[in-house]
Order: sequence, then C-alpha cells, then structure tokens
Amino acid sequence: MAATSARTLKLLSIFGIGVTLTAGELASRLGTSVRTVRRDIDTLRELGYEIEAVRGAGGGYRLGRATRLPPVVFDEDQAVAAAVALQTVPTILYGIRENSARALATLRQAMPARSRAHAEAFTVSAARNYWEFPAAPIDAEIIRVIGGAIHRQHIIRADCTGEDEPATLTLEPHDLVVWAARWYLVAFEPDADRWRAMRVDRIEPRMPTGKTFDRRDVPHGDPVAFVMSTHDRGDTPAAWPCRGSALIALPAPVVARFAPGGSTVEHHTDSSCRLTLGAWSWAGVAGLLLTFDADLTDIEPAELRQALRSLRTRIDEGLRPGDSAARG
Repeated sequence: MAATSARTLKLLSIFGIGVTLTAGELASRLGTSVRTVRRDIDTLRELGYEIEAVRGAGGGYRLGRATRLPPVVFDEDQAVAAAVALQTVPTILYGIRENSARALATLRQAMPARSRAHAEAFTVSAARNYWEFPAAPIDAEIIRVIGGAIHRQHIIRADCTGEDEPATLTLEPHDLVVWAARWYLVAFEPDADRWRAMRVDRIEPRMPTGKTFDRRDVPHGDPVAFVMSTHDRGDTPAAWPCRGSALIALPAPVVARFAPGGSTVEHHTDSSCRLTLGAWSWAGVAGLLLTFDADLTDIEPAELRQALRSLRTRIDEGLRPGDSAARG
C-alpha cells in the first residue's frame, strides 16, 4: 500500500507541471505498466482529482484546469531540485537570499518525511565565479510591475538611464530574461519601430498605461537567443586590472553571443565590431581575443599589443622543429 501511495503521489506531481502524456509515457516515467498507470489514474479520480483524457494526435492524460493540487506534492527528485535551487539562487533581487532561506525552511516543513530527508541531504555552498558580473540587486517591485505588464500585455512608460542620455520610452514588454545574473527586458519600442534588449537595473518603470498591445514575434523566435545576440543590450566593461579592445573581423551579433561577461561589443561594420574586455593580465586579455579565431586590428592599448607579440614569440619557440626530439 505504501508503494502504491508513493507512486500515485509521483503521478500527481507529474500531472502538476501541466503536461499531457500518454499512458505509455507515464508508465515509463513511473517504471511500471500501462495497466497500473490507468489504475492509479482511477484512484486519483476517486480522490476528487479531475484527470482528463485527451483524444487524437498529441493526446493522453492531463490534469483538469480547475483542479487544485495539495500545497506541496514532491517526489524525491523534486525535493532535491528545490533544495539545490533555493540554496544556489544568485543575488539578483533585494532580499532574495533571506527569502530563499525562508522558502526552503517552509518547504521542508511541508514535505512528507521521506521527501524532507532527501532535501536536507543536500547542503550547498555557492561561490562567486569571477567571470560572472551580476548587476546590482533589483527591487522586486520593479520585476512585479514589468512582469504584470507582460502578462496583461500592457504598454508601459519607463525612465531609462542606460541610454546616451536619460530618456523616457514607451515600450511593449514581451519577456524577462535572466542571463549571467543580470535581468534583461525584451521589448518592442513602437516609436522607433525596433526591438530592444534592455538591462532592467537601468529601467525605472512608471505604472502601466492600461493600454494593451498585440504580442509580436520576438526576433530569432526566442527571447533568450535575442538577448544573447544583441550587442547593444546596455552592458558596461567590468573593472579588471587590465582592459583593452580590438576590432574583430566578425559581425557584432556573433561576438555578443560568445563574449565573456563584463565585456562590451560595438557595431563597426556588418562584418566587424569592436570588443572591449578585461582580465587579470594583459596576456589574459590577449588570449581571450584569440579565442574568436578572427583577424584583429586597431588593438589598444600598447600593453595589449606587446602581450600579443610575446604570445606569438612563445608559440613560435614551442613550434620550432626538433624541439620535441630534443626534449625526449
């Protein structure tokens, strides 16, 4: 009976993520037979859960829209995922560390003993990666206002400090993206007839206008891909002991997608751009530039040019004929 109850709870948790799955797919996830799955579905229905049977292509079983799940229904894998996620959440909102700790404590109290044991087995310490350059934590109210406008498809007016000069823009907000511990808003600016990827920490939204907009197709069909390939997304060079720049013979969207954190990309021509970046040494900056495997020109400052010459000398010496035999 205990195994049956645990399996039925796991089935309920699978339905809780809002997917439609066939009996065969459910049986595979649960490690049981199709017949047992159908019996467990009948058990859930007897308990008052509305499990819908969807016919036709792409059909299967799903949780009815009006069904409310119990406060917490976690299987062991979900318990571990929740514990790890809440302990490693980056500091991207004011007070999120404290709120995450409180949320984890609340979840543990609400979990069944078995799930709680799995969650408590994972105590994680998160260390900062020096290649990540998060923005200053954002007021959660700003995210709430923007997120609400996205959900309701409301046009917003926002004061933006990331421009050459502060400006108030009219925006159709479509998506929020978190990348490298920085928040970005993907929005269409109707006055300029263009799409924008904007740092949220440089936006002060006013209250939504109440005017609605029709959702458009985001460039690349994906807000994450759009943010990653947009070079003028409001980033600024990070503070490193050494910082330099060069013109790279690659389009700005390509370099923007793969440039390290804390760097900036400026459009130069359709086939070239200027990358400004930093590192702990001039050799480090030079090495990062070389990873793009493209021609470099207009390299600044002089220390960076000298570092590239030194690297060339070291590489030439390492490739001299006979060196390997001599060392052997």
